[in-house]
Amino acid sequence: MRRRAPLLALALSAALGCSRAKGPDAPLRLGYFPNVTHAQALVGVDDGTFARALSGRLETRMFNAGPAAMEALLAGDLDASYVGPGPAAIAFLRTHGEALRVVAGAASGGAALVVKDARAPKDLAGKRVASPQLGNTQDVALRMWLRQQGLQDARGQGPVEVTPLANPDILALFARGDLAGAWVPEPWAARLVAEAGGRILVDERSLWPEGRFPITVLVVSARALERRRADVIALVRAHLELTRRWEADRAAFARLANAAYGKRAGKALPDAVLLDALSRVEPVSDPLPRQLERMARDAQELGFAPKGDPSGIVDATMLQEIARR
Repeated sequence: MRRRAPLLALALSAALGCSRAKGPDAPLRLGYFPNVTHAQALVGVDDGTFARALSGRLETRMFNAGPAAMEALLAGDLDASYVGPGPAAIAFLRTHGEALRVVAGAASGGAALVVKDARAPKDLAGKRVASPQLGNTQDVALRMWLRQQGLQDARGQGPVEVTPLANPDILALFARGDLAGAWVPEPWAARLVAEAGGRILVDERSLWPEGRFPITVLVVSARALERRRADVIALVRAHLELTRRWEADRAAFARLANAAYGKRAGKALPDAVLLDALSRVEPVSDPLPRQLERMARDAQELGFAPKGDPSGIVDATMLQEIARR
């Protein structure tokens, strides 16, 4: 529970009206990650879809993983963010449901445990396995899976050392043989396989009914929902337009997402790696609330989130309002 104190302090700051929060005429501040599971954000930022929807009043900021993005949102430095459901649920529960709402889904699937030599869960005992950040969506999934295999992580006095690292560092250490495995989002799972000799031990879709679970959702601060609803609706409408484009022509949208990813990562993914990564990702607009609630319960069980009811985290009113027009 190392992060509870600073998050609670930030949440309190937000609740009191943090000085860093902007007025209604200021640019809408949007967070996202350089992952293909954030494809709508990558494409929408680069081709101007969001900027057009918001009449140019848009600022963007990239993050490596969700906890940092949620800290920025709670501190009043972001109005909205693409983020994994785990950190969103933790922030929701730690602020007693007051700080944010999930207003749309973005992607389902797209996370896997990639291993070097392990052939079964027991082979990870005594080894080091990475996740992108303490308390992020993959970190929670990894620790819950280890527990279900009878392999507590070292935080729970078990035999597996879970090490949170930035995704590029995971790739480098895994290639050097310093990690036995990593639970990561795409395209990092595909890159660990293609560039570092890994193999997928667990495709996370296999752990969920019908293989569907949210890996990315669109979150908006309660302050923005209250004071900038027209901008939030414009943002959600742009997000839905991007999602429809992805669903209608997955190959073309993948090329656009890869070009945007390449700008941020230094180079685009080879076609084979891109296709492998996106073969495990499904574009969605449904927030998948039941699965999201289960993720919140998992975070609670692991001690990352306090007790509380996560059922109110989704606000689907904007999706419904847009659908009626």
